[in-house]
Amino acid sequence: MPMNSSLPLVSVIIPAYNHEKYVQETISSIIKQTYQNLELIVIDDGSTDNTWQEINNLKGICEKRFIRTIIKRQKNQGTCITLNNLLSLATGEYVYIIASDDTAKPEAIQMLLAGMVSSDIVLTVGNNEIINSLSQQISWDKERNPISYGSGYNSFWEYLKDNNPQINKDLSNFGSYESLLKGNYIPNGPLIRKSALDKIEKFTPEAPLEDWYMHLQLSKEGKYKFINKILLSYRWHNTNTIKNLQMIRQAGIQIMTHEEKIINHFDKKQWKKIFYNTVYKEKYIFNLAFLKLYKQRSFRGKKIILKLFGYKFILHKKDYL
Repeated sequence: MPMNSSLPLVSVIIPAYNHEKYVQETISSIIKQTYQNLELIVIDDGSTDNTWQEINNLKGICEKRFIRTIIKRQKNQGTCITLNNLLSLATGEYVYIIASDDTAKPEAIQMLLAGMVSSDIVLTVGNNEIINSLSQQISWDKERNPISYGSGYNSFWEYLKDNNPQINKDLSNFGSYESLLKGNYIPNGPLIRKSALDKIEKFTPEAPLEDWYMHLQLSKEGKYKFINKILLSYRWHNTNTIKNLQMIRQAGIQIMTHEEKIINHFDKKQWKKIFYNTVYKEKYIFNLAFLKLYKQRSFRGKKIILKLFGYKFILHKKDYL
């Protein structure tokens, strides 16, 4: 397909792993995009099922549809390394990231690109509907158990908004660094300005919640824009890693530990101030000139601290893990 140079190139990247049942549906949803100037980059991260074969079955169609098609297979290296490899191959002005079990609505990329109305916007994202393993639309209850559509949270954004009180009602702080320190609430299927991605650190196993890690870094580079329209179908099935709450809790502590390391080496002191004011909360029991007793809470746990003539004594400590 000849490139239309008047339109910015969008790189669609898909990290694929053990999604033989869904990956063709994912790729097909990109083939059907109304926006034409796309390149497709797919890496199979050493799947042990038939994911690689399912991807290859669409290779011919992809090569006809897209400006450039790269389909690769590698030994299993994990999502972080796979994302870094995908981004190293992307040549577009924008990057659209989609998981190999989700599907994009036909107008998704076109609408997200239209939302990039100013150069200070680094990311646009829409709402997600929730689908099951059969691609049927479902809802969630408060514990994210699947229930019949219309009887609970009908979209990912409804759930995220209700469970993340740090989001302002007018969304004026959507994607701000301070709000993201309190938890990740960004839906799936973002379109990202590639120049902003190039400025942030690479994905790392030290920060295993890739989405949250990425948003914390990108929020320092510019603004986010939310488009309140269903632009992606988020698949909820038995192998979703988000269901393992203990793993997510541990990964969250790893994210914050890594972020603290980044902040302490960051040139701009404003981010360091925001980090410590947001993450470390102190409540004084009593506060005198030479004697202070207070509770401190952070992502690592809780402490009761006695400070006497400048010396600190930890009276009680409870780690979250």
